[in-house]
Amino acid sequence: MEGIEKLYVIPSGKPKIWDHHPELEAVKASEAYTGTFHRLLQQYVRMLAVDWVIISPKYGILGPEDIVPESYNLSFRMKNNPNIISIDEMRSQLAQKQLLDVENVIMLGGKKFIPIIEKLFPKALHDYPLYGSKGIGDMQRRLKDAINHEREL
Repeated sequence: MEGIEKLYVIPSGKPKIWDHHPELEAVKASEAYTGTFHRLLQQYVRMLAVDWVIISPKYGILGPEDIVPESYNLSFRMKNNPNIISIDEMRSQLAQKQLLDVENVIMLGGKKFIPIIEKLFPKALHDYPLYGSKGIGDMQRRLKDAINHEREL
């Protein structure tokens, strides 16, 4: 992912493929998260044909082809949970993926991600196009509208 100027970041989500297929082992990150919101986010970034990653409270920064070894039940809201990945660990992942110096970061999630993105990408310009939505239903409606009209949020 070297030389990327603009990076889209989408949240992982609670529903996972193992909820319906517990027999599965490790899967690609692009297949692991099955919730409606996450699926709409993937559809949106694929429609735009942009560079994107998933942010997971357990596994950190995941490219679409990265492997998620198993299910988990964590949220970035669980502040003192030792199983939540640290900012330093995620910054190391960004360095490994050559994404630390991205100039523009577009976070497609709620306001809880603002402080995380600001710590991960302190020098980048940040955009939160879904910020100000009236909840997950409103975010999903806005995403569907953008996808149906093939336009950016």
